[in-house]
Amino acid sequence: MELFIVGFLLVLALILLAMAVRIVPEYRRLVVFRLGRCVGEKGPGLVFLIPFVDRGMVVDLREVYFDVPPQTCITADNASVSIDFLVYDKVIDPMRSVLEVENFTGAARGLAITTLRATVGAMDLDDVLSKRDEINRILHEKLDDVTDRWGIRVMAVEIREVVPPRQIEEAMTRQMAAERNRRAMVAEANGKREAAIAVAEGEKQAVILKAEGDRQATILQSEGDRQASILRAEGFALALNEIYKVAQGVDSKTMTLQYLEALKVLGEGEATKFVIPTEFVNLVQPLVANARQAHAEKPAS
Repeated sequence: MELFIVGFLLVLALILLAMAVRIVPEYRRLVVFRLGRCVGEKGPGLVFLIPFVDRGMVVDLREVYFDVPPQTCITADNASVSIDFLVYDKVIDPMRSVLEVENFTGAARGLAITTLRATVGAMDLDDVLSKRDEINRILHEKLDDVTDRWGIRVMAVEIREVVPPRQIEEAMTRQMAAERNRRAMVAEANGKREAAIAVAEGEKQAVILKAEGDRQATILQSEGDRQASILRAEGFALALNEIYKVAQGVDSKTMTLQYLEALKVLGEGEATKFVIPTEFVNLVQPLVANARQAHAEKPAS
């Protein structure tokens, strides 16, 4: 009997110890209620509770997300679209997340749905399809304003898919095809224009290069002619200089003989009249005088 009582007390002590001692991880907090009154949050680490008096509720501080299923919304231009998105949130005040709301995930999901419909209802279909970032920002701000009083912070809102009506989707497909055809035609026209410009530029450069080549050739030809003229002039000048030097050593008799030789050549022609330069007469007179003097001095035979 005593052994049974000892065993019962030992089991009871173990049960009380298990109820009194809690190990709280770093990413969790324990909100403690004592006889129904909140006495605060405890953790992380080893936490002691009074058995049958204290009750602890575990709150996870890690960032979590919940999926909002596809919702049919009516835009400002009366078009229906189906939108689904994800909401990322995080508990920043464990006490308020327990005291202010019963199920903050369900409450946040319902709030996200109503906020989405109000936001999409104020926008046209084209804006809904093209301004996802703006819708995400509006949902984020409105959800964060409401969930802040619950001790929850909305970290991000991301729209996953926007599905327009079938007719609108087909019209968008045709519009996209037409836009691609237009871009293809514009690209082709630009390509032809650039090709024509390139060809014209090449022809212009060819003409410029040919003209430059002709100009250089003309310059070189002119330079060659000028150099040749200079060389001919220098050669003629040297020849005249040599003639002048030789002429300096020629006496009147030699000149007279040259004139006589010239007259001999003229006399061999068929002409009957000759024009005798005055210089020749002046040169011949001394020869005639010398001949007369020599004849006079010759003794009579």
